[in-house]
This record gives sequence, C-alpha cells and structure tokens, in this order.
Amino acid sequence: MFTNIGLRAVLKSSAAVLRDSSTLCSAVLAKAKTGSSNSLSRPGVAGSFVVLPPVRQYARVAKKKPAGPVSQLSDLPPTMLKMEYAALPLAQTTDDLVKRLLSLELASHSDKVQLKREQLIAKVQRDENDRSSVEVKVAIMTATIRNLQEHLQKHHKDKANKRRMLMAIDQRKKLLKRLRLVRYDAFEKVCEQLGITYTFPPEYYRRATHRWLAKKEFCIKVFKAVQKQKAEQRLMKQSLGHKATEGDKTKAAEAR
Repeated sequence: MFTNIGLRAVLKSSAAVLRDSSTLCSAVLAKAKTGSSNSLSRPGVAGSFVVLPPVRQYARVAKKKPAGPVSQLSDLPPTMLKMEYAALPLAQTTDDLVKRLLSLELASHSDKVQLKREQLIAKVQRDENDRSSVEVKVAIMTATIRNLQEHLQKHHKDKANKRRMLMAIDQRKKLLKRLRLVRYDAFEKVCEQLGITYTFPPEYYRRATHRWLAKKEFCIKVFKAVQKQKAEQRLMKQSLGHKATEGDKTKAAEAR
C-alpha cells in the first residue's frame, strides 16, 4: 500500500517537471525565432535562460609586409630587348609577338642581371673596349653584390651566398682603396656613377674583452709609474749638476 502511494507521488512529480521543461523550451524557441535576446524566466522555476545572438567568425585582416629596398632591376623596362638582340635591326621591325619573346618581359633573371652589369660598366669604363680596368672590375662586383643582397633578403639563411657577398665586398673595398691612392678623380667618378659610399676603415680595431681592458689599465699604471721615476731621476741629475757647477765656481774663485 505504502509502495503504491510512493510510486504515484514520484510519477506525478516527474510528469510536472516534464511539463514545465516542455513549456519552457517552447518559449525559448519562440523568443529565438523573433530575435529577442531578453532573459526568459518562468515564475516558480529557479534560474533564467538567455538566448545569445550567433557569433560570426570574421576573417582577420592580412598583415602588410614591410616594403624592402628597391631592386636594381626595377629601372629596366619590360619592353626593352635583350642584350644580344638589341643591336639587330630585324628585331626592331618584327611583329609584336616576336618582340615580346625577345624582350625582358619573358627573360630570365640572369639575363636581366647581365644587362644591368653592362649598363654599370658603360658608365665607368675608359673607352668602348675597356674590360679589364679597375673601374670595370668595381662595376662588375657592384652588380654582383647588389644581386646577392636582394637574394639574401628573401633567403636570409643562405650562408654560402652570404659568404660570397662578404668576400666580394672586401675585394671591392681593396680595389677602391687602390684606385683612391692612384687616380683620385676616377675614384670620385666611380663612387658617384655607381652610388657607392666609401667609408674609411678604422685605424685600429680590437675586441674589447675584460682581460684586455684589465691588461690595458695595468699597462697604463706601469707607464705612469715609469714616467714618474724618470722625472725624479732627471730632477736628481739636475740638482747634482747644479751642485757640481757651484763647487767648480768656488774652486776657481779660491784659485784666483
């Protein structure tokens, strides 16, 4: 008997809970359809439900990469013919399709670098047949160095080309130093035409380590101590010399 009464009470309470939950869900769905975001609460039921608007995942703005230095090949027009076809009169009178095939628009990077090298050589060479002077060597190295610099900006881990670039810079510095001592007017012309800024090397360079600084300080102290000792010796010799001259004078006076 008591078990039947308890079973009926449990069934009634579960049915009431299911009825409340179904009515609450229907109210939430109705509010969601109308687009309202107000809190829904039912008297007699603890808590409240909030229908939030759907969150949209917008795409992030792409970050702009910092613009690097201007390439040395940027001043070459794409309609310009290649170096081996520029002197041919037939290439100037042909149709547009053939001109495009022979132009720099479809040329390789090495062809463009070669054309730029020839332009730099033409700026500094002594005559038309000059291919071995110091000025021409500097122009060739300048084109190579700038090409390697542009390559290393994209591939900064390329250690082999970085080493080649540093070796070319050192060799060009030696040639410019020699040209500055022999022909200063040609040195100024080369630096002006190629856009090179010549910086003088330091007279003395040494890595300042803690040991070297301590040794330098100790050497300065020793040098000052030696100079002080020499000054005292000089004063002593001068005083002895004065005494000797005074004694000679007294002896000469007594002899008279």
